[in-house]
Amino acid sequence: MPLAKPTVEDIKDLAQRYPSKQSAIIPALWAVQHEQGYVTKEAMAEIAEHLGLPSSLIEATASFYSMFLTKPEGRHDVVICVNAPCMLRGADEMAAYLQRALGVRDGQTTPDGAITWHSTIECLGACGGAPMMQVDHRFEENLTEERIDSIIERLRQPVVAATAPAAQAAPTAEAPKRKTAAPKRARSES
Repeated sequence: MPLAKPTVEDIKDLAQRYPSKQSAIIPALWAVQHEQGYVTKEAMAEIAEHLGLPSSLIEATASFYSMFLTKPEGRHDVVICVNAPCMLRGADEMAAYLQRALGVRDGQTTPDGAITWHSTIECLGACGGAPMMQVDHRFEENLTEERIDSIIERLRQPVVAATAPAAQAAPTAEAPKRKTAAPKRARSES
C-alpha cells in the first residue's frame, strides 16, 4: 500500500531539514509506523526513494531498533523480562503461565488481535519488582498468576471511543494503529 500523501510530504520535509538525509531515516520510519501501525518492506523502499538513499540502509535501521515493527502486532505489546533477577524470582514460570493463558507462544499475537507478547533477556530495569513485565511501555511488577490474569482481562477490554454530540465534536486525525511514543517507565501502583 503506497504511503499517504501527508506522510510522503512529511518525509520530504524531513529530508530537507537535516544536513544529511540519513538523519531523517528514524523520523521517517516513525511517520510510516504512525500511519500504518508497522513498517513494511514496500514502505521502506518508498522511504528510500523519497530520501534518495539505498533501501538496504532503511531496512538495516528498521531492523536494528526494536521500536520499529515490521509486521502487524496486537493492540497491546507485552514484554516479560526473563533476565537473571527476574528469573531468580520466578520469571520463567510467569512466562510459561502467560503463554498458557494467552494460548500463543512467545512472539505471537492472540487470535483476537489484542495482545502480542515477547520475552526478553535484556533487563527492563525494574529488578526491585521482579518478576515483571512491560505492557505498552508501562511496568507491571511483582507478577503472580492472578496479576497476569487481571492484566490480560484489562487488555482484552474493547476500545471505547468517547462520544460527543455532533455539534461539539471537532474533526480529528485518525489515531495511530499502535502507540509510537517514546517508552515511558511508569511503575504500577499494585
